[in-house]
Amino acid sequence: MPQELRAVGWTGNSLALIDQTLLPHRHETRDVRDVDTLVDAIQRLVVRGAPAIGAAGAYGVALALIQGDREGWTEDQVRAAVARIREARPTAVNLMVCVDRVMTRFSEGLDAVLEEAAAVQREDVEGNRAMGAHGAEWLLKRLAADVGDRPLRILTHCNTGALATAGWGTALGVIRELHARGRLEVVYADETRPLLQGSRLTAWELVQEGIPHYVQADAAAAGTILRGQVDAAIVGADRIAANGDTANKVGTVGVALACADAGIPFLVAAPTTTVDLATATGDDIHIELRGEDEVLEWSGLRTAPAESRGHNPAFDVTPGRLVTGLVTERGVLEVSAGELPGDRLK
Repeated sequence: MPQELRAVGWTGNSLALIDQTLLPHRHETRDVRDVDTLVDAIQRLVVRGAPAIGAAGAYGVALALIQGDREGWTEDQVRAAVARIREARPTAVNLMVCVDRVMTRFSEGLDAVLEEAAAVQREDVEGNRAMGAHGAEWLLKRLAADVGDRPLRILTHCNTGALATAGWGTALGVIRELHARGRLEVVYADETRPLLQGSRLTAWELVQEGIPHYVQADAAAAGTILRGQVDAAIVGADRIAANGDTANKVGTVGVALACADAGIPFLVAAPTTTVDLATATGDDIHIELRGEDEVLEWSGLRTAPAESRGHNPAFDVTPGRLVTGLVTERGVLEVSAGELPGDRLK
């Protein structure tokens, strides 16, 4: 995959977002020039992935300033617009962290805001590359006694690549690093209900890299693991509590349970901006509920009885006791062995 692929870009006066609702069949970029359009893009998953929406939110502060100047807003109106961006998706803490970071320079004006937003984006790419190296090295050492020198078979859930970040990827960044080292045999990519980020986006990125892979139904993941077809699972995260409990795309906790039963590593890869030390446990993480139609319909056609209601949580929480390792840009914490984010990442 070209290293210059960016889900989020700044044109000089607007945001350029790869429209991830159209992939893999159409690769188009949306030009975002106002706050309403950005909030809609975040909520509709035009831009998605915790680090990517963090970068979009960072540049969104600049967008609000520009729109405010264009439309004669007061400072309070600009701040209210920024607050709307910050709250567009409540589970992913990166959005709030990145907006808050850029807002520390709000009073310095547009140039300072843009400088800080660019730093957010640059640091995420650098951190992802470090994360990939840390995760690959840890996995190879951890599995050396079991697999020797043979390439690894990895399972992943949702999309955690360049599309989900400012560039390179988190969990998929670890996979890319293994591939670059010649130590990757195959990837099992869960399709990831309800919007199929695995089959639409992860598979697309793997094709660009020339990485052998299978797309499988989410319900197949546990069986694939328990039949010994996987050496480790690597996923991303949207929020990590101080005790290591991890919120990620719904379906993740089932993968973690299967890995625990099979005795193979379950690895979470995420930047330190995803660690929320103010959240003590996963019980305190707000779980976003999405529209019922996503599970009651398919391509606009009702598939469930008219009387049925839909339960559509966007995320679930994996207990820290099931997280073998948490990979950040700083290294790997062995969470299930007692190395907790609240103790080690302060």
